[in-house]
Amino acid sequence: MSRADTAAVPTPGRAGAARAPGPLWTLGLFRSELVVTLRRWRTLALLGVLAAVPVLVGIAVRIETQGGGSAGGRGGDGPAFISQVTNNGLFLVFTALAATLPFFLPMAVGVIAGDAVAGEAGGGTLRYLLVAPAGRTRLLLAKYVTVMAFCLVATLVVAVSALATGALLFPLGDLTTISGTRIGFGEGLARALLIALVVAASLTGVAALGLFVSTLTGSGIAAMATTVGLLITVQIVDQIPQLHAVQPYLFPHYWISFADLMREPLYWDEVRRNLGLQGLYAAVFGSAAWARFAGKDITS
Repeated sequence: MSRADTAAVPTPGRAGAARAPGPLWTLGLFRSELVVTLRRWRTLALLGVLAAVPVLVGIAVRIETQGGGSAGGRGGDGPAFISQVTNNGLFLVFTALAATLPFFLPMAVGVIAGDAVAGEAGGGTLRYLLVAPAGRTRLLLAKYVTVMAFCLVATLVVAVSALATGALLFPLGDLTTISGTRIGFGEGLARALLIALVVAASLTGVAALGLFVSTLTGSGIAAMATTVGLLITVQIVDQIPQLHAVQPYLFPHYWISFADLMREPLYWDEVRRNLGLQGLYAAVFGSAAWARFAGKDITS
């Protein structure tokens, strides 16, 4: 019997053979992992920082434009859409997502993913989780689903905070797309939700990479630091012109492609490349995480 099978054997004192957990038990495992993750102070602190970024951006734009200046600074510098924020507060949603996606959002996801397995091992609770009839595959899947749920929650926190800040500081109304056409406020809200979902999906690769790193060590801090370090390294590589040949294969390369969803009609080519690349990273590093975790000797 392999170690992976041994982990699912019931504790002494349970009569009869081990029963495979049913769908409700599996759903309960996912729910338990999600609740535990979202209740941690570290998670709440990360979400608080993410919620504060749109507020700071909105206040900065408001102060800058009060004196008659233009948002975005000299030469239009600054995140995408920032020059449109003063005309329509809904553009603060797109600006905030563009500002947080390169670093803040993936860093938060990297921290949660890096701690998913290594944190349990470091805290001495991983062994007890595997005593339950979860099985290593089901437990790892629950961890990954939890990290993906955090990706969605974190993205929505940024979007909702930006929408509330934009509504308080700037007017709301019809939007002018990148193509120069006008769309209604309701359709603009629908575009904002679509973009938020695409941004959350764009973090799939980081989540899988962080989960794989988390299976390599028993230290949550080491796993989080390694994941964030890899994220920064890949971001730097993606900005070096001499390395343009490998850049289309790096997971952050197409992140800002969500801006194409503000065109009329919608432009999906770059978005599809982004989502396909994230799916590839999820498959490769998810499989690597499973292979490592299935054969890992759990001692804590």
